[in-house]
Amino acid sequence: MNLVTNNKWIGQRTIRPDGMDKVTGRAQFAADTTMPGMIWGKVLRSPHPHARIKSIDTSKAEKLPGVKAVVTARDIVDFPIEKGAVMLGIQDMRWMCRNVMARDKALFPGHPIAAVAATTEAIAAEACELIEVDYEVLPWSIEIDDAILPGAPILHEFNKFDGKPSNIVGRLEHKKGDIAEGFKKADVVIERTFTTRPVHQGYIEPHACLISVAPDGKTTIWSSSQGQFMVRAMTAYLTGIPQSDIRAIPAEIGGGFGGKTIVYLEPLATLLAKKSGRPVKMVMTREEVMRATGPTSGSKSTVKIGATKDGKIVAAHGTFYLQAGAFPGSPIRGAAGCSFTPYDIPNLLSEGFDVCSNRSKVAAYRAPGAPIGAYAVECVMDEVAEALKMDPLDFRLKNAAKEGTKAAHGPVFPRIGYIETVEAAKASPHYAAPLGDGHGKPRGRGVASGFWFNAGGESSAQVNITEDGNVVVTTGHPDIGGSRAGIANICAELLGIDYRRVSVIIGDTQTVGFSNLTGGSRVLFASSMVVTQSTEKIIQTLRERAAKIWEIDPEAVKWENGAAHPVSPNAGQFEPLTLEELAEKAPAMGGPIGAGVQLNTTGADGGFGTHVCDVEVDVDLGIARVIRYTAVQDVGRAIHPGYVEGQLQGGVAQGIGWALNEEYIYTREGKVDNPGFLDYRMPVCSDLPMIDCIMVEIPNPKHPQGVKGVGEVPLVPVMAAVANAIYNALGKRFYALPMSPPKVLEVLEAPTREAAE
Repeated sequence: MNLVTNNKWIGQRTIRPDGMDKVTGRAQFAADTTMPGMIWGKVLRSPHPHARIKSIDTSKAEKLPGVKAVVTARDIVDFPIEKGAVMLGIQDMRWMCRNVMARDKALFPGHPIAAVAATTEAIAAEACELIEVDYEVLPWSIEIDDAILPGAPILHEFNKFDGKPSNIVGRLEHKKGDIAEGFKKADVVIERTFTTRPVHQGYIEPHACLISVAPDGKTTIWSSSQGQFMVRAMTAYLTGIPQSDIRAIPAEIGGGFGGKTIVYLEPLATLLAKKSGRPVKMVMTREEVMRATGPTSGSKSTVKIGATKDGKIVAAHGTFYLQAGAFPGSPIRGAAGCSFTPYDIPNLLSEGFDVCSNRSKVAAYRAPGAPIGAYAVECVMDEVAEALKMDPLDFRLKNAAKEGTKAAHGPVFPRIGYIETVEAAKASPHYAAPLGDGHGKPRGRGVASGFWFNAGGESSAQVNITEDGNVVVTTGHPDIGGSRAGIANICAELLGIDYRRVSVIIGDTQTVGFSNLTGGSRVLFASSMVVTQSTEKIIQTLRERAAKIWEIDPEAVKWENGAAHPVSPNAGQFEPLTLEELAEKAPAMGGPIGAGVQLNTTGADGGFGTHVCDVEVDVDLGIARVIRYTAVQDVGRAIHPGYVEGQLQGGVAQGIGWALNEEYIYTREGKVDNPGFLDYRMPVCSDLPMIDCIMVEIPNPKHPQGVKGVGEVPLVPVMAAVANAIYNALGKRFYALPMSPPKVLEVLEAPTREAAE
C-alpha cells in the first residue's frame, strides 16, 4: 500500500453523505420499518431483582383474541453452563441465552420472562399481564461491597472464587517489575479509593427490530445495531436457524456507543415470527432500555502511586472491581489495561475483578472500563504532583510513555503521540489563560490523560464503477462515527475524482463479506484498508484497459487525476482516458469494473489524549459547571477533521455527564428509580461550553492513510479532568461520582476527607 501524502480530499471537511436524510427525516431507522401483515411483540419482565422461576403459565395469554404466539426460555437454544464457554466474539452464549430470556432464575428487575406477539401492541401488552409466573423471591445484592461480602446472595451457584461460592466471576492481572521494591524507593506515596455509579450509554434511539420468517425458514431481520453480522450470528445461535438462512439488514442507527453490540429483541422476535407465521415488530420503551439493557459498570477502585522527590514514578498498584450485572463480562480489561498506560512505570501491578450483581448485564460503553480506571489513576496523579509541588502536566511529561516503553499489558510501544498531546495541552491558549472572575463563584482548572487500545479485525468491501463512471463502495459496518464520509474521501483521493462521485453504502449480510462490529475504534482504520486495496485493484484494471486501447504495456500507464496517462512521452502520445470514458468502454473491454477485498486487519495503534477543564462552582447550590474545555488527541491522520472533532466533542460531553450528574439510582426494592431522561440527568446543550479540539497528527505507519481510531479515547480522561478542576476550585477532593449538587454540598459541609468518599 502507498501512503497518500499529497491530498485533495483526505483531510477535508467534505459534506457528510447522510446529513440531508437525517435532518429532513428521510433516514430510515429500525422503528420506521413496516411490512404487510405485521404484528407486534412485547416482553414480560421480572419485577424482582432475584427470584427462582418455579413455573410459568401462558395459557390465558394464548387464549386472548389477537394473540398469535408466545415464547419463553423453552424456545431459546440452551447452552449448558457445565459444557464450557461458547464464545461469539467477546460474548459467551451461555450467558446470552439466559440474558435474552430468564432460565431457571430472574436475576434483575426487567429480566425477560416471556414474549408475546399479537395484532396490536395493546393486546400484546395485555397478554403479558395474563401470564402467571410463580416466583420464589430470593435475597439480592446490587452494590459491589454487598455482592462480595461473605454470605452474600450468590447469583450463580456454580461459580467459585478462592475455592468458595462467590459473585467474583473473574480476575485479570497485568504485572511489571516488583511493586514492593518500587514503593520502598518512593519519597511520596498516595493511595486512594474511588467509586463510580452505573451510567447508561444514552443513545436516543431505543432498540427496535422487524423480523420476517418465511415458510421455508428464510429469515430477514431489520434492526438497529452496531453489527449486522453479530445480529445474524447471535440470532442463529439462540434460535437454531442456520446463519445462511438469516439475512440481517442494518438500518440507520440513532446512537450506540457500545450498547448495541449485543442482541436483546432479535432472537425473541424471530421465534415469535416463526411461531406465528407473521412478521413481528418489537420496539423497546425508554423505560425498558434503561431497566433491561446494559449500562456500563459501577465500580470500586483503589490506586496507589509512589514517586521520588524529583518527580519520577517508581511504583503503582491499581485494584479495579467492576459490576458485571447479572452475568459475567464487566470491562476489567479496559480498567486494568489502560489506566496506567500513558506512563512509563518500572514497577506496576494492575488488577481487575469481575463482580456479578442483581442488575442488568453490562454492555460496552465507549472505551469500556478505561474511563473508570483513568478517573482513579489521574486523580491520584494530580495528588502526587501537588505533593511534589510540580505542575500536573510537567509531572505527566516526566513520566510519559514513549517509543520503546513496555506497557504492562504487553506491547513495547512504537512511535506514539502521548508526549505531543501533553505538550500541546501545555502550549494551548487555554492552559495559559487566567481562570477569570467567577463573581464570587470559585473557579478551578484540572487536567487528565487517557489511553485506549484501538482495534483492527475483520472487514470487507466491494468497490464498483458504474456505467457512467461514478463509484459505489459497499462496506459491512454500520456508520456511527462518520465512516461513510471518510471512505468517500479516501476512495475519491485514490481515484483522483470529486468525492461527490463516490456513494458509500452499508451492505447487509448477503451483499458484502463478513465484517466485524462497529466498535473498538476500528471501523475507519479497518474499512479504509479494504477499500484502499479494492480501489488499487480497480486502478490496476483501468491501467490495463487503457494499455490495451493504446496497445502498450500496462507498466507504461499511470493513473492520476481521474484518468489514465502514458507514464512518459516515450510510452506514446495519447490523450488521457478518463474514468467515464473507460467505464463507457467496459462492455467491449472485459466487462464490469469492480473489486472486493476481505481482510483480518492488523496494525492498529492505541490512542492517547490529554484534556484541560475549567469549572465554576456555585457553593450555595452545589452546582459545578464546566465553563471551558480543551481536548487534545493524537488522531493519527484526520481523514475528515469535522467528524474527528465531533468524536472528541461527543466523548467530552458524555464524560461531563458521567462526572457531574449521570447515575443509576436504585430503590429499596432493587429497581432502577430513574428509568427515563427526565430523571436520568444527561447533559444538554445549555449544560456545556464550546468544546475546543486540538488534533495532533502522528500518522500510523502501518496504515495506508495513517489512520488511528479516535472514537473512544475522548471519553477516557474526562471525569478525572473535571474532578481535578473541582478540587482546584474548592480545595476538596471528590472520590465518588457523580459530583452532583447534593454530593458537592455534602463535601463542602464535611469537616474531613472521608465525607467525600
